[in-house]
Amino acid sequence: MNAEQDGGAPNRELYAVLQVSPESTTEEIKRAYRHWAQVYHPDKYQDVQMKETATENFQRICQAYEVLSDETKRQIYDIYGPEGLSAGLELATRTNKVEELKEELERLRQKKEEEKMAAQFIPSGIVVTNLSLPQVLDGDGIMSGMAMSSQVNTTLSKHTNLAMGGNLEVNNHGAGTAASTVLRHQLSSAQSIEFLAQVGLQSVIGVQTTRYVSSHSTATIGIRKSLQDGSINLSNTWTHQLSSTANGNIQFVLGDQSSVAVGWRKKDDKISAGGELKVGTRYLGASAHYVHHFSSKSHARIAGKYNSTTLEVEVGGGRKISDLTTVRMMYVIGIQGISWRFETRRGSQKLVIPILLSTYFDPAFAIGAFVVPTSLYFLFEKFVAKPYLLWREKGKALENKQKTSAQVQEARISAEKSQQLLRIVANRKKTKQIEANGLLIDSAVYGSRKVLERQDGTIPNGSTTSEQAIDVTVPLNFLVNDSGQLKLHNGVKKSGIMGFCDPSPGEPKQLLVEYTYRGQKFKVIVDDYDELLIPQHAHLV
Repeated sequence: MNAEQDGGAPNRELYAVLQVSPESTTEEIKRAYRHWAQVYHPDKYQDVQMKETATENFQRICQAYEVLSDETKRQIYDIYGPEGLSAGLELATRTNKVEELKEELERLRQKKEEEKMAAQFIPSGIVVTNLSLPQVLDGDGIMSGMAMSSQVNTTLSKHTNLAMGGNLEVNNHGAGTAASTVLRHQLSSAQSIEFLAQVGLQSVIGVQTTRYVSSHSTATIGIRKSLQDGSINLSNTWTHQLSSTANGNIQFVLGDQSSVAVGWRKKDDKISAGGELKVGTRYLGASAHYVHHFSSKSHARIAGKYNSTTLEVEVGGGRKISDLTTVRMMYVIGIQGISWRFETRRGSQKLVIPILLSTYFDPAFAIGAFVVPTSLYFLFEKFVAKPYLLWREKGKALENKQKTSAQVQEARISAEKSQQLLRIVANRKKTKQIEANGLLIDSAVYGSRKVLERQDGTIPNGSTTSEQAIDVTVPLNFLVNDSGQLKLHNGVKKSGIMGFCDPSPGEPKQLLVEYTYRGQKFKVIVDDYDELLIPQHAHLV
């Protein structure tokens, strides 16, 4: 289990076991340990099954106390969770100060990351297959060209990456190939350097260095030399972060291909947009795009491009059909004609199929080429894609439920056994509170937020549990102190409390409590990691 649980909340299970706050003193932890040890000490029970249950719970209590009562182990647990304990124990005799401990643990984690990085070998590639309907009507083949590019990235060391790639392009006018290698080395946290070598269609060598000139700006300076004509081009690029979601850049190139380019990009959860204007001795062009994400699985895109040979606008959208696969369809209209473009991306591999429909502009044909596939897409989305994705998500949920059902059932049985040992003391406390007209936990359910929302914040009579919830009335009555108060600490996951369990792994959970205090009825519902302090007048029904 990682140090971060359920959406980034820190692991606090050992604190839940002893029912203490993460800010507790050593004396408070010791007092809590003694309290729970009296409840679960195996010597108190004669029945074999109850003695076995007590032994299991007593071991949990001892393990929690062993870690939380030791300053060094507790620091390791607070920083890195259970996984940090095994590494941290080796440091106990060498490291005393908190700062030294953090530094040493950070070095150990970085070492593991380096070993993992060294094993990385990441391939990526693009295949473009150009199809032409006019070419078919002229009696030729449907394929007008093909291009392939592939690249492999590998980590040579913590600070050095190597990328090797190749390109192949074939069309009606001939074929061409190219191969390239880029070596990138991180000189420091603020500066890196890259060496480039390419042979084939454009044979060049080059070097460039990038440096952070401020917390929001970077500067890149590079030089490239052509091995074909000996020309040299110098480049200087400045990038500045305009906001938390946007950045702008300006690039100057001096040499055989002198130019000035200005660009802007913005990306957040809902939109992705950008644009670039480039002016040079041999080039004049501009491009822009806008992508709107309707959800994490679907988006719409509009883009435009202009240069000396191209003027086109594309409109379309895409959908994520699995964790690794995304499909997209675009409608493109420009001076080169009307076409569709289909794209499929799976992981780092991409397949692009442009289909040229017409080389001339006809209004009726252009409208039809847009309306027909758009209509088909929406029909496909409504009657095929959405039902399929819903069916698949339900299947995954069922599969996950089946995988965890045995573990959940085992944890539920263990929690119920723990509650049996708490019941005698809980009933005694309950009787005392009734006599004092104090705090009485009438019913309490801990489980899936969805289940509690479906119940509209109420606990049905005669049915206090479900498959994704557990009745925790007994342990909460046990935790009521002599002053008639109950407190569950902030930042501590409630499934770790003795007599609790996690009935719905991976789902957000809540605790619903209905209680009586001085003859009045109260009700409260809190999230898994939130503090619970009762009684409070705000909970009055």
